[in-house]
Amino acid sequence: METLEETELCFPQLLNSSCMKPKRPHFQTLLSYILLLSISVLTTFLNLLVIISISHFKQLHTPTNLVLLSLAVSDFLVGPLLLFQIMFIDGCWLLGDLMCSLCQFVAYILSSVSVGTMVLISIDRYVAICVPLHYSTLITQNKVKICVCLCWIFSIIFQSVMVMDNLQQPGRFKSCVGQCVVVIKYIFGLTVVVFSFIAPITVILVLYMRVFVVAVTQAQAMRSHIATVVSLQGSVKVTAKKSELKAARTLGVVIVVFLLCLCPYYCVALTGQDNSINSSSALYTFVTNLYSFHSCLNPMIYAFFYPWFRKSVHFIVTLKILQPDSCETNML
Repeated sequence: METLEETELCFPQLLNSSCMKPKRPHFQTLLSYILLLSISVLTTFLNLLVIISISHFKQLHTPTNLVLLSLAVSDFLVGPLLLFQIMFIDGCWLLGDLMCSLCQFVAYILSSVSVGTMVLISIDRYVAICVPLHYSTLITQNKVKICVCLCWIFSIIFQSVMVMDNLQQPGRFKSCVGQCVVVIKYIFGLTVVVFSFIAPITVILVLYMRVFVVAVTQAQAMRSHIATVVSLQGSVKVTAKKSELKAARTLGVVIVVFLLCLCPYYCVALTGQDNSINSSSALYTFVTNLYSFHSCLNPMIYAFFYPWFRKSVHFIVTLKILQPDSCETNML
């Protein structure tokens, strides 16, 4: 009797096939609810601000901001998706096998789009800084729109192939009722890691390092030029050094945060040799939440550093955006 009282089933009416709820302290469960709900709300709100800002104000309709808009849309959708993760905190999936497969499928698409869009951002920054004279011809709005659409289309097709078995027969890999399991074969998982992580990371690192080298070189050239003109060489040296450190710090934050949030997730995926990716495991839950948290950080990293974003947020919060011709407002 004591064992029956202590053991809680996801579906008590299914004694022989129901999964058992994992035993967790009440405080831990409550803390998980609060944490995931906070991330979900913050992710949705911040990315919605980016979407409204870029979509509404015509002056912000630039190639760079179109890429940021794509990133904001993918990150915005992560917010509502986290609500399904919140429902699974007690260890029981109650929404059925099809919803389990669809949620995982959408999550994979959004992560792929997010990584792909970050590659487009790094390419945009590389062209803007390293070959600025050709930027207007190489990077146009039409080309960016095509690249963004291809990024979304490729991600959908690619992830459809990865989880095809799970979509065709939802729940085929679960061992009990109340379990949410998606199985990706090792060869497919390895392909995902290569094309969704290793290759994009390599491109981003190479381009950003090139941008950093060019930025430092330009700063040194400017310092040398000013030093020959201005007699206050000590002051110029300090100013130039500050600009170099600022460039290094900004690029460092972008790269380090990206790696810290994404590396654990793909490391788990790489070691999962034909094993089920079970949402009830503590390790998978941690790396997934860390990955999702990156969607909350993206608008802070890519948008909060822009003065136009702070100005547009002021317009949105104070409802000035509802005024006639507010879309024509000078944001730069």
